[in-house]
Amino acid sequence: MSKEEIKYEISKVLDHFSDKALAELLAFLKELDTKSEVNISGSSALHKILEEDKDLLVKLAQ
Repeated sequence: MSKEEIKYEISKVLDHFSDKALAELLAFLKELDTKSEVNISGSSALHKILEEDKDLLVKLAQ
């Protein structure tokens, strides 16, 4: 899947999030981006974070 296809699929999912959930997710992603010791290009690190916070993300989406 290309980067543009992934962005499109993410956008479709995010359309179901509340404004508050989107703001919290954005803050989380910005924080993750600023942490230089976290290499988000390594899928295992990002996958671990998303799995740990899966329930929280589902609740935020509601």
